[in-house]
Order: sequence, then C-alpha cells, then structure tokens
Amino acid sequence: MSKTIVAIAGYGNIGKYTLQAVQAAPDMELAGVIRRNPSAGDFPELAGLKVVSDVKDLDVRPDVVILCVPSRLAQQTAEKYLKMGISTVDSFDIHDQIVKVRSELDSTSRANKAVSVIAAGWDPGSDSVVRALMQGLAPKGVTWTNFGPGRSMGHSVAVKAIDGVKDALSMTIPVGTGIHRRMVYVELEKGADFEKVSAAIKADPYFVHDETHVQQVDSVDALNDVGHGVNLVRKGVSGETHNQNFEFNMSINNPALTGQVLVMAARAAVKQAPGCYTMIEIPVIDMLAGEKEDLIRKLV
Repeated sequence: MSKTIVAIAGYGNIGKYTLQAVQAAPDMELAGVIRRNPSAGDFPELAGLKVVSDVKDLDVRPDVVILCVPSRLAQQTAEKYLKMGISTVDSFDIHDQIVKVRSELDSTSRANKAVSVIAAGWDPGSDSVVRALMQGLAPKGVTWTNFGPGRSMGHSVAVKAIDGVKDALSMTIPVGTGIHRRMVYVELEKGADFEKVSAAIKADPYFVHDETHVQQVDSVDALNDVGHGVNLVRKGVSGETHNQNFEFNMSINNPALTGQVLVMAARAAVKQAPGCYTMIEIPVIDMLAGEKEDLIRKLV
C-alpha cells in the first residue's frame, strides 16, 4: 500500500498534535514541517525531521499539506499551495463564512487539479458528520450543539491577535439549547487599556453573537487547560413517529482531536476529485486507514 506524503504547515498547539497523529498513521509519510522559523527551536520532537520555511525546500513533494494556522489565515494559505497543485486540509472554524470560503477555494482547487478539505476539525468537522446523521435519522426536528465547558482554540487565538493582548484564554460555557457564554481571560501588554481591549473582543465576529465576559488576569498560563467537549442533542420525527431523541457526548483534549481529524481529512483528500469539500461531503470510509473491504467487514 502506497503512503500519502504529508507536510504540516504551522507548528503551534494543533501542529504539535497533528505531527503525533501523522507519525502514528500507518498509511502516511511525513515530508516535513513548514514554519516561519525553520529550526527545531524549543521543540525536541522536531529534531531529526525536515523543518523548512518553504514547501519547495522539502526533499519530497507532499500530496497534502495540513494547515495548522489560525482560521483567518487558512484561506490565503490554502490558495498558495493549491495554486502549486498541492492539496490542502484545514480546520477553519468561522461557521458563517464556510460556504463562501468553500466556493472560492473550490474554483482554485478545480483550476489546479487539487483538493481542499475545509473546516476539518471536530466542530465544524466530525461533529458536522454527527449532526448530518442525526438529521437523517429524524428529518423533522431541532438539533442543539452545546460546547464545553472548555477552551476554544479559535476564540483564544482571535483574542491574542487583538492589540494589547499578551496572552488569552477563551472558555466556552454551555448554557443549554445551543446557547453559550464566553469567559475570556486576558493577560495584557504593559500599558494596554483593558476597557479598549474588552470592547474589541466583544465586537469581534467570534464573540459578537454570544454573551461575553472579559477578565484581566496576571497569568493566563496559570489558568490554561486545553480540555473541551460537546453535547449534541436532536429531538425530532422519523417518518410520522414523534419523540425520537438522539444524543452524542464527548470530552476531549481540544488540539489533539483537531489534529486527528485533520489527518482523517488528509487521508480522504487524496481519494476525491479536484474541488473543495467539507467533511459531510466525503464518504466516512475514505477517512479511515485500511483496505475498504476489511473496513466494511469490521464496521458494517
């Protein structure tokens, strides 16, 4: 069985766990890690690996580049690789922009005979697949997605990008029926105005639709916990039968699961026709390692 050659672009929390997932995958070969500073630095796990600042400096051309970059950089980063004819996978998580980004990357992907899989984290991503299954089981009804309690990686990164913020932790607290409270803890740069920072956070698209509370702290590191979770609930109708109730729960290490889902999506990317896809458009079996008939035998 030939292996999929993978490169990882970006090396923060998600990049670290994506590396572990790639190295554990029996059907993948790591071409290297692409980062602004092409050295192992303080990351002993990168010692002995190819670390470069440009994909062209890798010894082998990757089939797929897994993008471990902030969501707001995902589209432009994907376009760079897609225009080289290299497929990409990302965990873009700005829900209300997914349809637009998918359409734009679809044109780029098709023009360059490559594949882009977007929004391939755990939500959006694997949770999207569960929501789709629940809707199929009860076509009429309501689904509630309750996140947390736990750290939102995307929200925390968005806060850290705001002027005056040295470090940040955004905790998602489920209120119920899909409603959430955002508890944001900020460690400020010297001289930063807390009131201005707080106002900027609450006006950010990541937070503007939720009840958001901002608190200044001396040390974000003293609070940090990358645990998270989700509770998906659907109550609906199958055919003409009412009161069908489905529930899915998980408690997770956020970046570790994101990295694993990215690897699942990278595995599937090489099996799709050129274009841009979300995870609900991809056969689940394409995301799994192993021979198709063996998987069917074990899982059906």
